[in-house]
Amino acid sequence: MRTARLRNVRPVLWAGWASLATGAVLCVLGWYGISGERYAERQLPYLASCTVPGAALIVAAAVLLAHGGNALAAARVEELYGLLVAADPDDADPADATAVAPVAVSGELLMVPGGTLWHRADCPLVAGRPEALPVDSRVLAGGELAPCPICEPTASDDAPGGSPGGSPGGSPDGPSPGATAAG
Repeated sequence: MRTARLRNVRPVLWAGWASLATGAVLCVLGWYGISGERYAERQLPYLASCTVPGAALIVAAAVLLAHGGNALAAARVEELYGLLVAADPDDADPADATAVAPVAVSGELLMVPGGTLWHRADCPLVAGRPEALPVDSRVLAGGELAPCPICEPTASDDAPGGSPGGSPGGSPDGPSPGATAAG
């Protein structure tokens, strides 16, 4: 895969460098020819035949080198992606699959003020952060926060009695059908 993609990129880069060198040589020749002529009428042929085409080649070289650089970067990303997903499915045996240990197992739930997620206390995203606060059951019931996708907490993790935050009448799914909202 790498060699096929790079074979397409290398000629573009070489063409860019060759165009840049040719354009620079033409600009220098045009300047040299113009500098030897005193009258503008005699300078125009050098300008038309060397300097303008040389400048055009330099612009073309810039475009080719930019395209070649982007293509080279894309080829490298493709190679890295191929290495990342190169696991052969024949090698994978479902019997050899081991259970992955959970990231966090604490029952205490925390949130960061201004955040959008609630976490377990030992979640790597909030562990050791002094601004992390215990989650209130009303916040969970209101649906203002979503569970962290890293530590995957559940609302029943916090309180041993089943209601998060220890408030009576609360449930992980919201208030009970007979409960009234406090204003």
